[in-house]
Amino acid sequence: MPPLPPRAYLARRVVTCDAARATPSDSLGVIDSGAVLVEGGSIAWVGRQEEIPRGAALIDLGDAVLTPGLVDAHTHACWVGSRHAEYAVRMAGGDYEAIATAGGGIVATQASVAEATEDQLVLALTARLRRMASLGVTTIEVKSGYGLLPEHERKQLRAIHRASGERGVPHVVPTFLALHALPTSARADREAYVSRVVTELVPEIAAQKLARFCDAYVDANAFRIDEARAVGEAARAHGLGLRLHVGQFADVGGAELCAELGARSADHLEHVTDAALARLSASGTFAVLLPTACFTLAQSPPPIARMRAANVRMVVASDANPGTAPTESLPLALAMAVRLYGLTPEETILGATRLAAASLDEPLRGVLAAGCSADLACWDLPHETAIVQPWGISRTRLVVRDGDVLYDASCSERPYGRA
Repeated sequence: MPPLPPRAYLARRVVTCDAARATPSDSLGVIDSGAVLVEGGSIAWVGRQEEIPRGAALIDLGDAVLTPGLVDAHTHACWVGSRHAEYAVRMAGGDYEAIATAGGGIVATQASVAEATEDQLVLALTARLRRMASLGVTTIEVKSGYGLLPEHERKQLRAIHRASGERGVPHVVPTFLALHALPTSARADREAYVSRVVTELVPEIAAQKLARFCDAYVDANAFRIDEARAVGEAARAHGLGLRLHVGQFADVGGAELCAELGARSADHLEHVTDAALARLSASGTFAVLLPTACFTLAQSPPPIARMRAANVRMVVASDANPGTAPTESLPLALAMAVRLYGLTPEETILGATRLAAASLDEPLRGVLAAGCSADLACWDLPHETAIVQPWGISRTRLVVRDGDVLYDASCSERPYGRA
């Protein structure tokens, strides 16, 4: 395909999320009557419409809001099967941990993933990623962790890698969820299972470049601190970043472990102490908030005011998974973060753009600034605050990743190609 000429996207409000443009009264760096000039897959210039460099093709988005493409920094999007019966039990008052103990939860999805072929996982994930793109998402972290056994974890990660190369999908950041749940076959020898993950799987997956991050689920009824530390140390030794599920049901010291190991994120954090928050702030670890799971499980929210006081940087993600967060909608999670957690709209938008990208070591995404990736979301809304209202439908008009169209609401069939 021949190179396209430079094109400038014009909108009534351009929300840059650029720290260099932020002010005390405008943390989002908004430009009224703004424009974004794209050359190839990158942003060449951002500014006011009357200052657009000459020679660019103009794409007038009219009375719309233009933001960076959203960044979903915590998902379990590679799954097949359904846990609707389990969901109904929980809605009737059933306890999630009791359901998991009885063979539901993560182990139930493991059975579906074990039965699926790699091709089936690729098809399911690709379709899901495209639906998420239509909601404004241009970068997405996708975890394994439903394979549990080595052969199925490898299959999941291969499927994630293949789906990331399909047309019309967001940029994918793969994570090896090394310790998610103990498979039934490993319950007789837990130590051997963890040891194999640490000594064999982590080095293998790092060598094959099937993941950029490693993760573990640290909680009272999940994995212990010493087990997660072994995974984290192995990940660092083999060049993988670290993210950890911590404090969802109980505080067992997971946040302190994140700080100790320099994890990029501590995810969930419904239960965390002030001392641990201070350590997370000092280590630069991001707090990834997952309000959809909190809502589904009828949990109390994380201590947002104390996180602010400790200067912990907050990210908002969908947690897309078949059990505790059965959604594909990051905008829904943003609405819940405002309503249930008390985040401001500005905190929430930054937590799904610039800060989310930074937590994934993707500094050129989540920001509209010269030199960054041309990841854009145009919203058929009058103001950026409207993005975090609970619409329940897509309000995007156009979604672009690396200069290519992922979604165009004006077309009856979704195009995949250059904008």
